Amino acid sequence: MASSRSGPNLSRIATSLGVSVATVSNALSGKGRVSGQLVERIREHAAELGYVPSQAGRALRTGRSGVLGLVLPDIANPLFPKIAQAIEFAASAAGYGVLIADSRGDVAAQTEAINRLVERGVDGMVIIPRRATRISSAACPIAVIDTPSTPGNTVSADHWQGGREIAGHLAGLGHRRILIIGNNQESSVQNDRVGGIRSGLHSGMHAETLWIDKLERDGGSGCPLGLAERVRQGFSAFAALSDLQALRALTELQQAGVNIPADVSVTGFDDLIWSPVVTPSLTTVRMDMDTIAGIAVSALADAIRANSIRQGVLVTAEIERVAMQLIVRQSSGPANPASKTSEMENM
Repeated sequence: MASSRSGPNLSRIATSLGVSVATVSNALSGKGRVSGQLVERIREHAAELGYVPSQAGRALRTGRSGVLGLVLPDIANPLFPKIAQAIEFAASAAGYGVLIADSRGDVAAQTEAINRLVERGVDGMVIIPRRATRISSAACPIAVIDTPSTPGNTVSADHWQGGREIAGHLAGLGHRRILIIGNNQESSVQNDRVGGIRSGLHSGMHAETLWIDKLERDGGSGCPLGLAERVRQGFSAFAALSDLQALRALTELQQAGVNIPADVSVTGFDDLIWSPVVTPSLTTVRMDMDTIAGIAVSALADAIRANSIRQGVLVTAEIERVAMQLIVRQSSGPANPASKTSEMENM
């Protein structure tokens, strides 16, 4: 006998067990008054027959699609596929599928992505906003993953604490002049990391910030950062606000004949997939993406169940901050005594 392409339906399961279709439906959905023993029998038999619930049918019954949207700011950045994987895993564990939309680094594209996901009937959205922009009103619950300074934020890595971890690490190695390297002055995440580094400086330490976007407006994309000159000025540590900027710093310094970490130290943020395998391996600060994703999806699922919407943004009593973890590798080491001599000469 040929079987249906969609597998056994509720009617076949009901006939096999001598119960009504309504009883089978209630047992599989957890609704209605069906004894626990019968529920177990029905579910076991459905599994034996290879029954797979129809998502379309469930959507018609519940008014929910069982799908979450995920809006990323720029999937070309290697950090965001890592975040997407964590969100998909958390969503799957909660019984949801995920549709991904990419803002491609553009605020207008972010708004379009949100609207497309709403049109496709997602039950809710996780949004990592572009440059901490306010999230426009949307007809579904939203969880925001960014930084505590972002309006409507749901959960965040504690970027400020991560910056303090870097400052404490470099201070403990004897570094006194630190160049902070960021690529986006408008990023709330990067500004929080800068604030954390500065707040963690010990007495006698000095830090300056180099913004790559400002430098490239004059020198063009990919222009030299002038880091060798900064070494001559007595800077012995380069604290990049992402591993991407740290790799750029490593490359430029090594090409200039600067030895890392014997001459200077370089640190990053995010612990990207290649950070342990570059030479030297990169000291960085890691986000606990599994915990962040779990909190975001759990909060979103609660909001979907409660239909708790206010201006499209998920309302939480308190922003949850997830601690970052310092990962010490080969790119950071004790300050070179020569850099301290240079520092004294520049005072």
